[in-house]
Order: sequence, then structure tokens, then C-alpha cells
Amino acid sequence: MPGFIVHLGATVMCSHGGQATPTAPFARVLVSGYPVVTLAAPCVIAGCSMPPPAAGNGPCVSGQWLTGSTRVLAGGQPLIVQSSSSVCAPTGTPMMVTVTQTRASAM
Repeated sequence: MPGFIVHLGATVMCSHGGQATPTAPFARVLVSGYPVVTLAAPCVIAGCSMPPPAAGNGPCVSGQWLTGSTRVLAGGQPLIVQSSSSVCAPTGTPMMVTVTQTRASAM
């Protein structure tokens, strides 16, 4: 799935509005001056509005990318692109890339 490359400056959110931040961006490759995010980098999520287990199964605390680029790698790992799929724990909902750079894309 082609798409724009996700970097550390991109806005990634859980389905409930929590901010997702990659824990280990790949600093040797920069896009728009920011390190790129690879498939190996899990995310921590802050500010999720999903209620705790008494009323829901939240809040989202971490996220993991499931798919990435197939032809472009950084450090041997696929890059995360805007169309990559993901899952948050413990809710099982996806993360969404809402804002990213629009100059570099990968397939």
C-alpha cells in the first residue's frame, strides 16, 4: 500500500483521540527534518478518552503497527506510511495518521 511516509512530527491518534508517540523512531533517516517511524517502533498513547473497564475497555495505552512499506526500508525495517494498519492495546482499535508530510512517499 503506497502512502506518505510517517515521521516523528506526524500527528497519530488512537480512535478515541489519544496522542500516539513512537518510542523508537529511526534517527538515521530524516523526512522534513524529522526521523522516520519504522514497523519495529511501538507507540505510547496519552489522553485516550475511552473509559476504564467498568464502563468500557480502555483507555488505549500502547499501539503497534501491523503493516508498513514493502519496497522502502530503513535499517532493514519497513517504513510506516499513512495507509499502514495498526492496533491499540487493550481496546483493539486502530491508530490513525491524521497529519503527516506530503513530499515523500513509499510503496
